[in-house]
Amino acid sequence: MTLVKMKEILGDAEKNQYGVGAFSVANMEMVMAAIKAAEKLCSPLILQIAEVRLKHSLLHIIGPAMVAAAEKAEVPVAVHLDHGLTENTIREALEIGFTSIMYDGSHHSLKENIFNTKKMAAIARGYGASVEAEIGQVGGSEDGSVDLEILITSTEEARRFEHETGVDALAIAIGNAHGMYKGEPSLRIDRLQEINKEVDIPLVLHGGSGISQEDFRTCIRHGIRKINVATSTFNSVVSKVNERAPFQDYFSYHENVIEAAAENVKRHMLMFQSNSRVKGGITYV
Repeated sequence: MTLVKMKEILGDAEKNQYGVGAFSVANMEMVMAAIKAAEKLCSPLILQIAEVRLKHSLLHIIGPAMVAAAEKAEVPVAVHLDHGLTENTIREALEIGFTSIMYDGSHHSLKENIFNTKKMAAIARGYGASVEAEIGQVGGSEDGSVDLEILITSTEEARRFEHETGVDALAIAIGNAHGMYKGEPSLRIDRLQEINKEVDIPLVLHGGSGISQEDFRTCIRHGIRKINVATSTFNSVVSKVNERAPFQDYFSYHENVIEAAAENVKRHMLMFQSNSRVKGGITYV
């Protein structure tokens, strides 16, 4: 069994200075694709789905598929609830077997975010799961329905947040945004460097779709260990399916979805330099 905690995966990434892709999935084909790509490249993997996406991919259906796929994988896989907003959803994911959760209280005041994060972290700890939280505000929204303003994370508040919540990973806002960027991303590497010096846990970059390889690797050098990728994979699938259409049968379509998603996952794993980090199935190099 290679279903592992996110904390274990990020610990190795921190030790060996690389980034790990957290790839959002929406169906069985995308789950299969991410596992296939990770096994091909001998890379650890974080499989995730955000709460706002559960209206399309029901948690009680896709969640068990994600966990089962992780258990059978030949590489370490963490199964993660991204942008958890409600206690009920967080509890449901943990009951299914997710090994990490993110509580997103970034839209609240710092005091309320800390209070709620501590509560959700205590629930997750009861299941032995890892915990991610967010401070500051990443641009846009996870499902693209709201054009949220970017609020750069304060170094002082990040230090306080880590100290008071004890989370395992912290998502920060340094000019990154969900969805595809409307122009060239302008990341505050200086703020990332400041935060990295002040906190002792792995940092998380949301809004990874559309950032350049150079910027990804600069962020990784300065403490980013988990990088979320969603829109890029979804768009790659749509583009390839449209390119190959019309299909003569469902199974040709099915294979094209897997191929398109796997190609995008592999491309990002190579940029993050998580490839060839796994030796002998589940033992890190």
